[in-house]
Amino acid sequence: MSSREPMSHVDTAWLRMDRPENLMQILGVMLFRGRIDAERFKRTVALRLRRYRRFQQIAILDAEGAWWVDDPDFDIDAHVRHSLLPAPCGKAELQKFVAEMASTPLNPARPRWEFNLVDTAKGNSALVVRIHHAIADGIALIGVINSLTDERANAREDGGPEAETDASALAARDTDEHQGDAGDPFWRLVLEPLSDVALASIRVGGHLWGHYLGLRQDPGTLRDYARFAGAIAQEVGKLALLPSDSVTRFKGKAGTVKRVAWSEPISLADIKAVGKVLGCSVNDTLLSSVGGALRSYLEAQGDAVGRAEIRVMVPVNLRTASDIGELGNHFGLVTLELPIGIENPLARLYATRARMAALKGSHQAMLTFSLIGAAGMAPKFVQDKVLNQLADKTTAVMTNVPGFQQVRFFAGSRIEQQMVWVPQAGDIGMGVSILSYDGRVQFGLITDKNMVDDPEKIVGRFADEFEKLLWLVLLEPWDRLGWPEAVEEDMLALARA
Repeated sequence: MSSREPMSHVDTAWLRMDRPENLMQILGVMLFRGRIDAERFKRTVALRLRRYRRFQQIAILDAEGAWWVDDPDFDIDAHVRHSLLPAPCGKAELQKFVAEMASTPLNPARPRWEFNLVDTAKGNSALVVRIHHAIADGIALIGVINSLTDERANAREDGGPEAETDASALAARDTDEHQGDAGDPFWRLVLEPLSDVALASIRVGGHLWGHYLGLRQDPGTLRDYARFAGAIAQEVGKLALLPSDSVTRFKGKAGTVKRVAWSEPISLADIKAVGKVLGCSVNDTLLSSVGGALRSYLEAQGDAVGRAEIRVMVPVNLRTASDIGELGNHFGLVTLELPIGIENPLARLYATRARMAALKGSHQAMLTFSLIGAAGMAPKFVQDKVLNQLADKTTAVMTNVPGFQQVRFFAGSRIEQQMVWVPQAGDIGMGVSILSYDGRVQFGLITDKNMVDDPEKIVGRFADEFEKLLWLVLLEPWDRLGWPEAVEEDMLALARA
């Protein structure tokens, strides 16, 4: 096998998207119960990552293009590190360390990934994962991380034959358990690979879908940027017509210093129960709670909220069934306007539900995938213009990932909590992470210091916003819950209490 292979145009675009203010790194955190065995951990990572060649290749940009080149001096010790936190090694110190890692570039002379073990308070450990977006998108990397973990503490370090297939099957099963609603259009849009029937049913104006299939099936044939200049201009024009979302302190000029915070987990069973009564999916309920937390934070800062709406970019899986297990980037983006200007939590929930349902037939994911791929073929200044069009219309990037609903172990240590964030492009200064694991839901937030210096004051409000909906379900007659105005006075009284 050749030691040098061309990088796809889409992966090239993500490689070139790095800038000091926003590095193209997918960032993950795992919290463990007890102290992890560092040597066993390193052996497990080394043995199980062998099946993924990208993790032993260097990403190279030169005058001829972008390439994957085998690292002749690959050393696992350069990628699996052990760091110390300052006393008292608690949550605040760990969050600060994660924020520093988010702003630290990966070494371009080596394969661009790093696992960093840290010792935390009370004899526990944490893992901070950084992987460059050019290697793979979040959906693919979830599969990679899953393949490193086990259902039992005493699993073989190399994973054994069951590790090759069981992780993806378990994740698929847990996805169904998480969503609790087979008809939820958002989960199907984000998580399911495109079937042949779905591909046949898609109709996109012009030859956008043809560009998408061309990028997927024969990337090497799409080298002549001039052929697609008109199509790029046309699609960028469509994006330009998107109105800007509301101006809030969440938007501004990004800097190089980040802040990270995460909430305590809340019960997934409670979220499902509330959603069932209100006729909303798990995802509707979670996103509405995010919108309420952002609104509450702005009000606490003395900002006028009015009828504000915040646009978030949500990654959407564009893999076909044959792509399962492949690395690389096969996703697009859809835009969702969170109605943070709606004060009533029930009205905000129903508005969020309607907007999520409208995404079911959206073609935005194919549009953004095609634009990113075409931008990867074009000169970098053209790529920057295309991507800035996307970023300028957006306040945040959001990932919503259903993880395992059973306890998992990494190198024999029990995983207690997990978070993951995808990078923000351009001057986007906020990333929201929602991840379920072991029957609980975890909220995480990464922000730019120039815009939000205290994200812990936002994540601390997520549970409060959900509890407002929970109290509505517990206290209001269910036949009145379809009419938000019917419970307006009760909500005001609850807020005063």
